[in-house]
Amino acid sequence: MRIRLLAASLSALAGFVDAVGFVHLGGFFVSFMSGNTTRIGVGLSERGGDAVVAGGLILSFVAGVVFGSLVGRRFGTARRRAVLALVAALLGLAALLAAWGHHGAAAVAMALAMGAENAVFAEGADIHIGLTYMTGTLVKLGQHLAIALGGGDRFGWAPYLLLWAGLLAGGILGAASYAVAGMGALWAAAAAAGIAAIVAPPVEAARVAARAHATKPNE
Repeated sequence: MRIRLLAASLSALAGFVDAVGFVHLGGFFVSFMSGNTTRIGVGLSERGGDAVVAGGLILSFVAGVVFGSLVGRRFGTARRRAVLALVAALLGLAALLAAWGHHGAAAVAMALAMGAENAVFAEGADIHIGLTYMTGTLVKLGQHLAIALGGGDRFGWAPYLLLWAGLLAGGILGAASYAVAGMGALWAAAAAAGIAAIVAPPVEAARVAARAHATKPNE
């Protein structure tokens, strides 16, 4: 249950940051890269500048995934806390850059943070729980609803609904916070990530050892 609540909270954080970025950037995303990919396609057919912005955000997001994954591997059982500390630092940097008027660099830092956040629940080379994208989550929600209607697990769909609801709630709060504080709302996001880093449960040592064994080359 603690893991599910942490995942929902981090999904809300992603929704919050993405909403702030979306409003500030005029329709670009810092965590929803499918949307930015569509923006590249539209931009290439209409306005090249939009494609450049969307492409830069995608590259920043992927770099954040790489950075977060490397940090996670380095810290083993403390992976979740280390990655969340990185996310908090990047969001704080974004808020600071925005306060100094470097809005482009702030957007890059936001996308880096959202990419890194996905490494919190990494399992080897796979993402065990996606935090910043909901298409797969909604597909699983529908699949588990079908299972429940067919007489299977009656509540298997609930964790996926919780993740989606977290993202939605975060988006609402992020848009409202931006209306009041502008990019200064990112300070609250950075603080939330920092708190999550403190309270996040460590990864089980047995799982870390199993992943390390699985990644060793055959002798």
